[in-house]
Parts: sequence; C-alpha cells; structure tokens
Amino acid sequence: MKITALVENTTTHNDIETEHGLSLYIETGNHKILFDTGQSDMFVRNANKLGIDLKDVDICVLSHGHYDHGGGLKKFMELNSKAKIYMNEHAFEEHYNGAGKYIGLDKCLMNSVENDGKYIDETKADSRLVMVGDILMLDEGLTLYSCNERLRENDLGAFGLTVMDNGVLKEDDFRHEQYLVLEENGRRVLISGCSHKGIIDIVNWFEPDVLVGGFHFMKLSPNEDIDVLMEASARLMAHKTKYYTCHCTGCEQYDFLKSVMDEQVEYLCAGDVVEV
Repeated sequence: MKITALVENTTTHNDIETEHGLSLYIETGNHKILFDTGQSDMFVRNANKLGIDLKDVDICVLSHGHYDHGGGLKKFMELNSKAKIYMNEHAFEEHYNGAGKYIGLDKCLMNSVENDGKYIDETKADSRLVMVGDILMLDEGLTLYSCNERLRENDLGAFGLTVMDNGVLKEDDFRHEQYLVLEENGRRVLISGCSHKGIIDIVNWFEPDVLVGGFHFMKLSPNEDIDVLMEASARLMAHKTKYYTCHCTGCEQYDFLKSVMDEQVEYLCAGDVVEV
C-alpha cells in the first residue's frame, strides 16, 4: 500500500504547492483512492507533478464537512467521471469557525438538501454522492466508520468550532467525521482527516498498525499545554501503532511529539510518499 500526500500545509519539495488543507492519494492492491481534496484545485496540480492520474481514482472519501478537506470536490467531479464520493450523512450541515466564518462545504455540489441538512434527496442529488451512516464496507478490507455511537473519553473539545443545528449555533460534536480503515497483507491502516473526535480515543477504538492523519493539536501550546501534550504522547506510545501525522497537528506541536515519541511518529508533508 502506498500513500502520497497531494496537499498538506507544508512541503520539503521545491515544486510542490502547499495550503492549509489535506488530500491523500492511496494505492492498494485493488483500488486507487482519493482521501480528501484540500481547499482548492491544488491537489490536481500537485498530482500532475507527482505523475498521478486522478482520472484513475475509483473511490473518493471525504473525511468531514470542512472546506479545507472538501473544497476541491467540484474540481474532482469535473476531472473524474466514475468514482463514487463517500461522505458522512451530516457532511453538508453548516459549519463555522470560532470567528463565525463559514467553513463548510459548497452546497452547490448538491441539488437538494433537506432543511435540517442531514441528508440528500436522492432523487435529485448527484448520484455519485453517497451519504454514509455509521459503518459502510466499500470492499473487502475497506471500511468507513463514523464512531458516533462510541464513548469519547479523551475529548479535547471543539476549539470554538460550531455547527448550525435547527437554526442555533452549537458546539460541533463532529458527527460529520468519518475514518477509513484499510486492511491488507495482515495489517490495519487507519486514515483520519483531522481526528476531531479525539486522536487518543480513535487509536483506542481501532488499534491500527499504522495511522495517517492530523491530530488536531494545533491550538495547544507546547508551553502552556505541555501537560496535555505529554499525556497525549504517552497514551499514543502505549500502542504499537506507527504514526504519520500532518495538517492540523501543528509544526511546533509535532516537534514536541517527535522529541518524546522518537521514531514512532513522523511528519507527512505534501509530496511525501509512505509505503506500508
């Protein structure tokens, strides 16, 4: 299995562009998967530079309903006419950041949404958009989970992120977030966009051999929140998981994790390739 970062906040490659967002291209023995699309069409330009033809993608997964992960969906749909796009049934709800800025998906992607924003009228919506509930097996060894019914014991909070619920802005519970589990050659690989529901709980739920994704530590100060980061490092190290983190983890926060976790954690920049 090979995982290539098409979009990430940083890069060490001179010809690769960056933006605040995430897009991963995953090649398994049977599938070519696009996981998230960043916030623009940058993922396409970077894919071209990396020799990746996105027209060959047969499965597209959206991790959650934020613009920096799904902003390129329209471009992908124009470029690729065959891949189904799997998103959580709550992905098109209205999401806002702490300053009140809309950070949700472009609703022009769908032709009809019920007033509560929870599901698509399937008779009118683009048939390529597949709304996912709690669990959906896409193929053998390829499953999506939302974990909305699971107990969250290590929740760091929403960091000001909100969702519109029946006309009222409420703290986001991230019910729109889902995780991709790939099982191949006896190994379990977990792909997470931002781990909003809590990276510690996510690792506890799945016990993956490899985890790729953001930890959403970027709002934690390596100075003021050192106890939180130290505890998180210890909890992550208690598993045999190899971590490739990125995007919303934060660079300073990653540096702290690296100083504690050593070879158990690595950073995945735009243009980087991981083979697992």
